[in-house]
Amino acid sequence: MPEGDNVWQTARRLDVLSGRTLTRSDFRVPSLATVDLTGRRVLETVSRGKHLLTRVEGGVTVHSHLRMEGRWDVQAAGSPWRRPAHQARVVLQTGTHQAIGFAVVLDVLATDDEDDVVGHLGPDLLGPDWDQAEAVRRLEQSPDTPLGEALLDQRNLAGLGNIYKSELLFLSGLAPSRRVGDVPDLGKVVALGHRLIVANRDRLRRVTTGVDRPGQSLWVYDRGGRPCRRCGTPISAEDHGPAGAERVTYWCPSCQPGGPASPGSSNG
Repeated sequence: MPEGDNVWQTARRLDVLSGRTLTRSDFRVPSLATVDLTGRRVLETVSRGKHLLTRVEGGVTVHSHLRMEGRWDVQAAGSPWRRPAHQARVVLQTGTHQAIGFAVVLDVLATDDEDDVVGHLGPDLLGPDWDQAEAVRRLEQSPDTPLGEALLDQRNLAGLGNIYKSELLFLSGLAPSRRVGDVPDLGKVVALGHRLIVANRDRLRRVTTGVDRPGQSLWVYDRGGRPCRRCGTPISAEDHGPAGAERVTYWCPSCQPGGPASPGSSNG
């Protein structure tokens, strides 16, 4: 599943449309089939947690969410698509570039109504509204929730996904199953999560170990059964998501004592 840094990077790619007039607007979702934004100027695209908001003149916003498989490809206008046409949900094209949303979840709404789709989110780790104290306050409201689950709840803080959750908890020495109320310094955990995602937002490959090489860049994620890079204990892995959801939690039982992980949910 794309995480906040992927979405932030996607917004930067979509910025090539900003300031330009749409010469083509093709929504391939039945509920949006009659929407036509041709002739309108794209103002900007911003990310909000795992959501994208493409604002168009006239007070209209194209809201998209990448979910598990979604992706926006941005390429020269008229160039061949890199993915099967049947996966395309929307095409936004200017005189120079085309942006094709493949397998994205879409809706079009008034810009003034954006809170209807993103207003529930907590502070955005990569946004101008980032507020560490507010994120901690929201986490503290559910002291009995396992920390791994709480960090994935986008209503607490927006942008962390399964990879960052696993890596952040390892670096903090905390078991995913540890209750939020039992964490001695939530502020320290949240601050580290913010530093990790900011440090990686411009990278092609996420790095938490300090080693930017294939197979060496992460501490525990996707390393189930392999030795911990720090102590040698086999990394534990447990799947908590529905089929195909890729919600496997990874942790080191020695470096992160406290028992098995508990299920997590994204909530946005």
